[in-house]
Formats: sequence, structure tokens, C-alpha cells
Amino acid sequence: MMHEQIRSKLMTAFNPSHLEVVDESYRHNVPAGTESHFKVVIVSSLFAGQRLLNRHRQIYTLLQDELAATVHALALHTFTEEEWTLLQDKQRHSPPCHGAGISA
Repeated sequence: MMHEQIRSKLMTAFNPSHLEVVDESYRHNVPAGTESHFKVVIVSSLFAGQRLLNRHRQIYTLLQDELAATVHALALHTFTEEEWTLLQDKQRHSPPCHGAGISA
């Protein structure tokens, strides 16, 4: 399966602490069972000090055979360990309540 092939390559190359490879093909106008559209969320210490563009280039280079064959779209969400921790912290906290228009 393409999903597992992508996952394996990313695990080997980036040793991520978090990796999600999501087949989003069902959301597109493709035949059932087609593995052509993927979202990747990857967290790796190897991204530290790198610009977003360079992170994406590394992944595109690694997956060039898949992109040349059946993978039509690849949405990349790349994070360093620190960026991922900050993102997770933001998602855990509820926004402050502004009283919803109720006066005391």
C-alpha cells in the first residue's frame, strides 16, 4: 500500500517523534481505493534550524518516485519538537471567556 510505503520512508529518513500519514483520496473525485492524495504531519528534531521550504524539499525529494507514479497531492505539515509542543499546548487551553454578553 502506498500509505505504508510513504510511512516507512519517512520513518527511516527523519526518525520522527510523531508521524501521521493520512490517505485523503476519498475526499477527491478519484475511483474508490485510489491512493493518490495524502496529508503528512511529521515532527522531527532534524527540522531544527531549517526553513519550512527546505523541510518540504527534503520530503519531496525522498518521495519523488511516489510523486512521479500514483501520488497526485501531498499536503505537508512539518514541525520541530519545539513547534509541536507549542502547538499542542495551544490546543489544550480553552480561550478565555468574555462573558458572552452577560453583564454582572
